[in-house]
Amino acid sequence: MFDRRRFILGSALALGITPARGATLVRHPQSEAEGHGDGAEHYPVRLLRMALARSGHDYALQPTAVMMRQNRALAELQAGRVVDVLWTMTSQTRERDLLPVRIPLDMGLIGWRLLLIRRSDAARFGAIRQASELQALDALQGHDWPDADILRANHYKVQTASDYAGMFKMLESGRVDYFPRAVFEVWHEAAAFAQQGLVVAPGLALHYPSAFYFFVKKSNAALAAAIQRGLESMLADGSYVRLFQEYFGEMTARSTLGARRVFELRNPLLSAATPLDRRALWYHPVR
Repeated sequence: MFDRRRFILGSALALGITPARGATLVRHPQSEAEGHGDGAEHYPVRLLRMALARSGHDYALQPTAVMMRQNRALAELQAGRVVDVLWTMTSQTRERDLLPVRIPLDMGLIGWRLLLIRRSDAARFGAIRQASELQALDALQGHDWPDADILRANHYKVQTASDYAGMFKMLESGRVDYFPRAVFEVWHEAAAFAQQGLVVAPGLALHYPSAFYFFVKKSNAALAAAIQRGLESMLADGSYVRLFQEYFGEMTARSTLGARRVFELRNPLLSAATPLDRRALWYHPVR
């Protein structure tokens, strides 16, 4: 059962209220929802809160005072300064430098990619049948995203940028041909940039095995173990899958992944310790 007392405790911290005596403070990067102050709770934050409530120890979550780019958050975590835990796409480098909790937050949905394109190119993309046709076009990714290296390792052409808002302008202006985005990102972005003529490419998807993990500092094994215990508890009673469906069920249904032409990519960044054999941890489209 969800621990309401710990939920209130974490919410109080976000308002600057001192945590209850005995609770361990856990600092995480401020999410977009927290930055906007609209009352919505970001999925990773809610999952973390629920997992820690089942860990057997009192924890209080606190977002950072400001939002920070991924590279800075990773550096802060590794140095043990203002971040105790974050969530990000895994890679061998990140698993070497930090301590991962190897249960994917997103059931591997981060590796299911739909393509954001210009509306005027919809027919061209709809006619693609072979991976080589897509490899001949220019994809767009963030300069510090592991996805860029994955695409390049599979012979896809990639241009990178660091400014998130500017990336959509690059696509709109024709500097790149398509922008692969995770299923849980693409529909919101397509709606946000519909007036700029951006749409989801029909009939296509990319897939590579990957995962979002919670990461902590290498020396913080106690926090990693607590998160692991909580997530395993949620998996056992079905609340993990229920939460996933609450946040992502509509998006996965809309994406009709089982009916698309899916180009499979290998992921050379994936650690050999990735629990790919635990089927319950991964999303499987209905075909």
